Amino acid sequence: MATGVKSRVKLPKTAAAGEVITIKTLITHRMESGQRRDDAGAVIPRSIIHRFTCAFEGQPVVDVQVHPGVSTNPFFAFRARVSHSGVFSFAWYDDDGAVYTDSKAIAVA
Repeated sequence: MATGVKSRVKLPKTAAAGEVITIKTLITHRMESGQRRDDAGAVIPRSIIHRFTCAFEGQPVVDVQVHPGVSTNPFFAFRARVSHSGVFSFAWYDDDGAVYTDSKAIAVA
């Protein structure tokens, strides 16, 4: 990850088959809209996370298009039904072309 960008993901380590779980994610990012000016009056370039995705074992769970109105350090919370053990994969896409990733496993009994 680029300097200063850090992701955090929270989900249960275990679940029952068919259980609906809550997943919470946060990424540290300044989310500059491109509409503000610095002290010298120059426009501060846009720099946002413009897309967030989550997949479970390669199958899409969520795909969010993000716009400049989203605040600093975007937080996403959503629910997913799990039927078997596996790994959730998360990706945040930055305007500068960087892709920040994280993953978390869940065991289903």
